[in-house]
Amino acid sequence: MMATRTFGRLGWPVSTLGYGMWGLAGWSGTDDADVARALEAAVAAGVNFFDTAWGYGRGASERVLGALVRAHPEHRLYTATKIPPKNLVWPSRREFTLDDCFPPDHIREYTEKSLANLGLARIDLLQFHVWEDAWARDERWQRIMDDLRREGLIGAVGVSVNRWEPWNCLDTLATGLVDAVQVIYNVFDQAPEDTLFPACRALGVAVIARVPFDEGSLAGQLRADTAFPEGDFRRTYFGPSNLAPTVQRVDALRSVLPAGLSLAEAALRFTVSHAEVSTVIPGMRRPAHVHANVAAVARGALGARTRAVLRAHRWDREPAAWSL
Repeated sequence: MMATRTFGRLGWPVSTLGYGMWGLAGWSGTDDADVARALEAAVAAGVNFFDTAWGYGRGASERVLGALVRAHPEHRLYTATKIPPKNLVWPSRREFTLDDCFPPDHIREYTEKSLANLGLARIDLLQFHVWEDAWARDERWQRIMDDLRREGLIGAVGVSVNRWEPWNCLDTLATGLVDAVQVIYNVFDQAPEDTLFPACRALGVAVIARVPFDEGSLAGQLRADTAFPEGDFRRTYFGPSNLAPTVQRVDALRSVLPAGLSLAEAALRFTVSHAEVSTVIPGMRRPAHVHANVAAVARGALGARTRAVLRAHRWDREPAAWSL
């Protein structure tokens, strides 16, 4: 059965392998029947943490998660979703204000929309889908989230940190009002180790590691001629500015892996090797993805020598218009 880790100061026993649900709505190549089988396979394997957002198909992914939870009353499945920014701009920008993204009435409106999509009485973890640390001390978001918690509509509060900005929530965490932070952490994107992870450890904040496969490149799904269809996020992410450099770095990484260790397994086990990671949430749209990831996580942390080899492939980048 799937191993669990303690979800920060909340104490929830969450599966080391969680389930990221973005790819279930809006990505090309998604088959609903495959998704349903993958979700069932995950539950059967002991996966109990599922992360979605209203922004994933305008509630479509939330509806899938709600149906799954209702179909399995025998299991404690933890639900995490995200409030979209009011201006519907991802990622946020330094000039955006709380009124642009998360005024209190918008927070309540989308909490209620998400609850309706899920068909559940409570959201375990409600997260802000973008964030600016400049908003940390604004009491308006603090009060409304406290109200929602006291009303029993949510169990905990989280922030999803913008890509390549793991520092952009540290003051917010220091308020003591945030229970979990979701951040991109993988072989390439190791910057959360610098200041974010130590802050989370000191404050008892849970860490949700997303994008362990760098949108697929670290799973070996990318070639120099790869092209994604219109409307697929990866068409933008792996555009001219990012495709060639990524392929080059993946090739270099693959060439130094120990015999018998696949790129995908190395990437996933690297992420869970850090003790501060509470759960990792790869997208899993097919049963084969679930089975492979469950098996990889079951093999545990990588050895120190292999981790050192992978650490040498850190790739620090700055947010760009295409990086979302």
